[in-house]
Amino acid sequence: MSSTAPDDQALIEHANQSIAVGSKSFAAASKLFDEPTRRSAVMLYAWCRHCDDVIDGQQAGHDAVTISREEAERRLAHLKAQTRAVYAGGELDDPAFAAFRQVVRAHGIPEQHALEHLAGFEMDVVERHYQTIDDTLQYCYHVAGVVGLMMARVMGTQDEATLDRACDLGLAFQLTNIARDIVDDAAVGRCYLPEQWLAELGIPRDQVGASQYRPAVAVLGQRLVALAEPYYASAQAGLTALPWRSAWAVATAGAVYRQIGVKVSAAGEQAWDARISTSKAEKIGAVLTGLQRALTSRGARWPARPAQLWRRPHPSCAAARHASPAAEPSDAP
Repeated sequence: MSSTAPDDQALIEHANQSIAVGSKSFAAASKLFDEPTRRSAVMLYAWCRHCDDVIDGQQAGHDAVTISREEAERRLAHLKAQTRAVYAGGELDDPAFAAFRQVVRAHGIPEQHALEHLAGFEMDVVERHYQTIDDTLQYCYHVAGVVGLMMARVMGTQDEATLDRACDLGLAFQLTNIARDIVDDAAVGRCYLPEQWLAELGIPRDQVGASQYRPAVAVLGQRLVALAEPYYASAQAGLTALPWRSAWAVATAGAVYRQIGVKVSAAGEQAWDARISTSKAEKIGAVLTGLQRALTSRGARWPARPAQLWRRPHPSCAAARHASPAAEPSDAP
């Protein structure tokens, strides 16, 4: 019989429902964790999913709607207040935050990481423009790279070299997501493509979703997918530091997401005719690929992280960077 208290069980069930609806890809990979790790991973996911849904006015990652700037700012302020209450022992008003508190206490998730993640949503709220690919990667860090850092702690690792590789996987995931969702994002007024890239191919920022620019947008989608590749490769080196079940789950998730990018790139102009995903057979293939990678990673020696890859903020200065993303360089009104 499980020793989990009823209230705790309710939190787990809420988290499991969140991941089942919000991300079939991660839901499949998460089943490969050992049970304690899976429990924390899905509760962390539930908090991330909840925050994203609140800001985007969506349910479980679907059907985003445009909300007013004033309402978005109000929602963001509430998310920040509740996140601080997680760490201060204050009252919480949603099961996603109660679940996150359990993860924080069990694995020592730094408050800095949680607030850095919310800073990514603030970039959406202030409608930040991204002038260069480094600016886009900075956004990727906040919304996904820092999630990799938190997940790595859930899996029991805190050394900086492994955290770098965990961050790289988050960056790869987000670059893939941006490529897949270019047209959907444009429909709600969002664009994460660097303005330098748009100018290079003559695509007006406010017409990224227009059919006449689809050939040029396909070029940029393929460019994003290619950019993700070295980050996927770098993340592979982090597997050796993880327990093998965690390495299996992470390698599987990487294989699933990478396949989405491959399909976006191969589809060209048709990449946004329907939402690209992976089939059940492809997920099974990813599970087998993940197992092979996890097993061969045991005791492996990997080359140093490539110097040309974008590097996450140094821990000593990250606190200053997450406080006000709207004030950082390359913002546009």
